[in-house]
Amino acid sequence: MIRSFIRTAIPMLALSFLLGSQIPLWAGNDIMGEIQFVGAGKAEKTSGVWVDGQYVGYLKELKGSKKVVLLPGEHEISVRQAGYRDFTQKVVLEPGQKQLIQVAMQKNPDAQFPDATAQVKMSVSPNRAAVFVDDQFVGHVDEFDGPGQALLVAPGKRRVKITLPGYRTFETELNLLAEQKFELKTELFKGSILQAGPLMNENDSEVARAK
Repeated sequence: MIRSFIRTAIPMLALSFLLGSQIPLWAGNDIMGEIQFVGAGKAEKTSGVWVDGQYVGYLKELKGSKKVVLLPGEHEISVRQAGYRDFTQKVVLEPGQKQLIQVAMQKNPDAQFPDATAQVKMSVSPNRAAVFVDDQFVGHVDEFDGPGQALLVAPGKRRVKITLPGYRTFETELNLLAEQKFELKTELFKGSILQAGPLMNENDSEVARAK
């Protein structure tokens, strides 16, 4: 998976997102395609979005300078939210085409969350970065850094990763006690998109949830 990702997804996404941020250059472009996302509720709008296995951001921010522009062809879209079933859809983009994807997240009745938890408050820049606990996506930093917000984590040793394309992935290990409150502060350093892995895990998180 990782080798395939490096050969295909990274070059394509690196090109498309770099150029996609230059709006005047791509206005009326006849080559690149664009994917637009619509989500009705909070669960959809705060869900993480992957394109061809690469995390690109959370749904409600993927517009304007962060719009998703891709090379023509088939692409796999995955939308994830802790406690919900994955939303997955394959799309075929034609040159210059815009496609609208209506995202509807369904609660996963099999999802289980810990009864005893510790609280992890986050102060991380950029706050749009994705957060993983034990390699399972749990949300993005902005969900865990405001007043009354925190990441509720099962006690014990937990591997925390914070990643965003174009930045170096931050990794740390926490050893938390039940009811413990912990503040995690860091700033992601600029880096190559090659340094932000896909971090795609097929299992639902059972170790953490938003407060």
